[in-house]
Amino acid sequence: MGASRSLGLSLFTAILIAVLQSQAQTYLGFDRNEYPGDGNLKTLRQTFSYTGYWLNNPPGEKSNSWAGHRDVVESAGFGFLVLFNGRLYAELKSETNAKRLGASDARRAVASALREGFPRNTIIFLDQEQGGLMLPEQKAYIYAWVDGITTAGFSAGIYCSGQPSPDENKAVTALDIQQNAGSRRITYWAINDACPPSPGCGFAKNPPTPRESGVDFAEVWQFAQSPQRKDVAAHCTNYSHDGNCYPPGTSASQGLHIDLNSATSADPSRGRAH
Repeated sequence: MGASRSLGLSLFTAILIAVLQSQAQTYLGFDRNEYPGDGNLKTLRQTFSYTGYWLNNPPGEKSNSWAGHRDVVESAGFGFLVLFNGRLYAELKSETNAKRLGASDARRAVASALREGFPRNTIIFLDQEQGGLMLPEQKAYIYAWVDGITTAGFSAGIYCSGQPSPDENKAVTALDIQQNAGSRRITYWAINDACPPSPGCGFAKNPPTPRESGVDFAEVWQFAQSPQRKDVAAHCTNYSHDGNCYPPGTSASQGLHIDLNSATSADPSRGRAH
């Protein structure tokens, strides 16, 4: 009788957790490399709860157009996904050099966050563009960066692939980083823009939960990218004819293409000062 009752309670608890998770509030956000302009914030806020915010030059850019706009973005009602563009493998050279770069880049990220007015304990996400199994130099860089961020009183996150790599390893970068992180507390922002599980370029008020990305510990999920990645997101049918994702209230002629995200918070980086 005791065992049966215990089994029944365990089943009830599992069902309750599943129901609560299915009913959990999620929030839609966007990110893009270029600042959208003060004049577009009101339109964007009608659809999105938060926005990405770069602390240094985004990938492929020679400058950071987001710098100096934190206050106006917060005043418009947005929460934040705070991003720092990390190093590519070719820049790391050795584990020793990777650790040095990780520590110095963490100091740069913290200095930029403070200069922009982000409060302590803000989660800063390291942009890890390359996927698959992380090589020793990449791990040395990532963990040195994470340690530097947390030592400075901020919180560390990482933006990385949540999809199996196309090689024979079928490695999921987020899982690889988590399994080798030791006791480090890292918040994961997973990328998976394949349909399914991604809804593609969709603007549901309550988008799918980050755990539906395939990374069950992710707290943020990037489920659409601009331009559409034909090798990954070929089955997604709701992108614009030019392959980009444009927010409601704008036209393709404005060039305001975006990436889409789901999160469990309207301020995933805890970056709002008020």
